[in-house]
Amino acid sequence: MLITGGRVLVDSGTYLEDGAILIEGESIAAVGPRNKIEEQAGADVPRYEFGGTVLPGLIDAHVHLAFDGGADPVATLQDSTDDVLFEDMRRRAEQLLRSGVTTARDLGDRGGLALRLASEINDRRTVGPRIVSAGTPATTLGGHCHFLGGEVSGEAEIRDLVRRNLAAGAGVIKAMVTGGGLTKDGPKSHQSQFSAEELAALVQEAHAAGVPVAAHAHGADGIAAAVEAGVDTIEHCTWMSSDGLDFRPDVVQQIIAKGITVCPAVSPHWQMLPRFFGEERAAAMFDLVRQMADSGVRLIAGTDAGVQRAGFDGLVPALGFYSHLGLPNASIIDMATSRAAEALGLGDVTGKLAPGFRADLLLVDGDPLADLSALSGVRAVFASGLRHESTDADQ
Repeated sequence: MLITGGRVLVDSGTYLEDGAILIEGESIAAVGPRNKIEEQAGADVPRYEFGGTVLPGLIDAHVHLAFDGGADPVATLQDSTDDVLFEDMRRRAEQLLRSGVTTARDLGDRGGLALRLASEINDRRTVGPRIVSAGTPATTLGGHCHFLGGEVSGEAEIRDLVRRNLAAGAGVIKAMVTGGGLTKDGPKSHQSQFSAEELAALVQEAHAAGVPVAAHAHGADGIAAAVEAGVDTIEHCTWMSSDGLDFRPDVVQQIIAKGITVCPAVSPHWQMLPRFFGEERAAAMFDLVRQMADSGVRLIAGTDAGVQRAGFDGLVPALGFYSHLGLPNASIIDMATSRAAEALGLGDVTGKLAPGFRADLLLVDGDPLADLSALSGVRAVFASGLRHESTDADQ
């Protein structure tokens, strides 16, 4: 198929005006000026004429397809059979795709259902984005998200869980390094859950298989421990302490030096945070993300879709948070495309419009480099070369 666009995003902040993309099978065969690519394609290749902007499909680097995004996602999960839950997860995956997300990293589910769903999508039996799944996240006894089945104690059990996830096809290993608000009666968000030796064992086991580690870490102590252990991404990274916030510039410099990426996992309804934390505390939390960005920490976009008030069509509203902080639109788009792909280990597969990359494309009305909200004007989404539109049946 030949896709023509008024603007084609070919590099960070760089448009090719009146460009075209040639797709062969699941991959991009060529990108360039419209007249040149039309000649290369030949007259018999199907065409999709579009006057808006063509850019890489978006990446949500932090979702939980097993949760419903309602008022009490844990209770809903626990009340669902695996069959009912799996059908719900199918619908949520399709919602992600329709919103422009062509790759999603699922950071914790129940019973390997996200891995099963990823297989169905890869086989084109189900509509959805490519899923990079963590399988069952590692936590302590009674720890954060223990109800997902990943309770472990000691290095041997941790290594065994990592191996089981890897054998099931996990593309990332998730460690609940600190507590979290989603787990009632569990450790507080600022409290650490694992010893240094346990974290080191988890990272070593994952890295030996060439698989990255994502660390859920709100507490400053947990963040420092995750950095010391050599994780690949830190999720949330809110720098909490028992009495407030504890931003540590020395740890930030270690994050940068080690090439660790931070996914703040910003809610689509981030503007509501002052209601829950208070204006002053919310402003301070926002400012810590700005300080990390200003220091040179590599940030990627994620929404924590599935937790309270976080639906599966909220990536674009969540990106507005970074505009609020003053980041340029080109950098924000990178966070949700090329930079996220690199963090997920897919930097040579997706996240860019270039020959040899997977044909993951988002077609939107308007100019998102000028107005980030233009990303909401989805006209069509291509995932592995297959076209999906809100008004048409899957092509």
